[in-house]
Amino acid sequence: MNKRKIYISIFAIILLGFFSFNIVFPNYWNNSFLSRLFRFPDIPFKLGLDLQGGTHLIYKADLSNVDKSDYRSAMEGLKDRIERRINSRQFAGAFGVLEPVVQIQNTGDQWRLIVELAGVKDSKDAIDFIGKTPFLEFMEKRDEEETKKILDKQEQLKNKSLEEIQKIEDWKLIFQDPYFKPTPLTGKYLEAGGTRLDFDPTTGKPVILLQFNSEGAKIFEELTAKNIGKPLAIYIDRELISAPIVQGKITGGKAQITGDFTVQKAKEIVNGLRDGALPVPIELISQQSIGPTLGEISLKQSLKAGIYGLIGVIIFMILFFRIPGLIASFALVLYIILMLTLFKLIPVTLTLAGIGGFILSIGMAVDANVLIFSRFREELKEGKNFAVALEEGFRRSWLAIRDGNLTTVFVSLILFFFGTSFIKGFSFTLIIGILVSIFSAVFVTRSLLRIFVGTKISNYKILW
Repeated sequence: MNKRKIYISIFAIILLGFFSFNIVFPNYWNNSFLSRLFRFPDIPFKLGLDLQGGTHLIYKADLSNVDKSDYRSAMEGLKDRIERRINSRQFAGAFGVLEPVVQIQNTGDQWRLIVELAGVKDSKDAIDFIGKTPFLEFMEKRDEEETKKILDKQEQLKNKSLEEIQKIEDWKLIFQDPYFKPTPLTGKYLEAGGTRLDFDPTTGKPVILLQFNSEGAKIFEELTAKNIGKPLAIYIDRELISAPIVQGKITGGKAQITGDFTVQKAKEIVNGLRDGALPVPIELISQQSIGPTLGEISLKQSLKAGIYGLIGVIIFMILFFRIPGLIASFALVLYIILMLTLFKLIPVTLTLAGIGGFILSIGMAVDANVLIFSRFREELKEGKNFAVALEEGFRRSWLAIRDGNLTTVFVSLILFFFGTSFIKGFSFTLIIGILVSIFSAVFVTRSLLRIFVGTKISNYKILW
């Protein structure tokens, strides 16, 4: 065995440990006289909602006017617009939110949007701010037959209970506007920043000027072409703003909203549409606020659990495996430092579930060492010398380590792609932990054990 390669590996491990430790704990180096040479960046850990406090919101999306095949794209558009609004300077400046989490959740026919605002203390104002994003839609006039059918159905089911209504065919008609029907043209087709406030030169009243993107301009042109001489209703947040008569086909994607609103109201509408008009209406169905004190307590308890777990694992490894257990404990400490370094550099948003995945991965890291050392012992009992037993122990245990960790990674990937936000945090940290644990067990532990090959201490089998 080439001792030179072993020493190079040990040096690389020490160097990796040195830089990783100082990335995780930069103050030790930066506060010493050595900082005159260079300084390590002080990168903070990114804490999730449950650890630093904040607001957790769940919105239900109304997709009743969207084709089923377009549900996913509509939700992606909704997610994009909400993210744009939350990331706006006005929102960040008012609430100090950093790295908001906005996710789509689909359960059966229910589509929801989950919004996590870590660090936001005033949840009411934040909800109001998000809720101000208007839902813009254009609706065309129904023909007389459709209008009569809806009005008759509404008259028929008037004063009936909901249970009685749901037993009647086409009962959903009672919730529809009898005079106007939805069109494909909504606020999602607005050009970014293409909404502005103006004033009518004749009346002096405020008007809202809209500019659609190329796709929206095409829809608007087709819509105005087939509704010449008819009213085209403009709704904002389900409220009728105006219903101008279409005089002719309008090209270029420009539209104008006039209505009986104040300058202040017009400004609010313009700002909302500019930040991102929602492609579908949403309703807040759940709100949870987590105080920073509770988050701090959770963080301390999680760290305490991790430290106790680490101490327990180290004691077990040393008592049961002796010198290999001591080496594995050193590799385990290095593994934890490497994991914390990755958490800072990626960066990983640490939640309680994520810390749970990290603590579980500590056990997974030891699991590989247990397989290696058990096989190593078997080889020694068969009378093989230290060097051969060591290499055979690693070689013969590798398949079990590979298959065990690979199956865990596959399950974690399923949880990551199909789980909710907290499950994603758990699975992501577990996947990183498994990959780093393989490096720790196979490379670090192996390199450290190889130092003892050919030494006198390797002859004392009771130590191994």
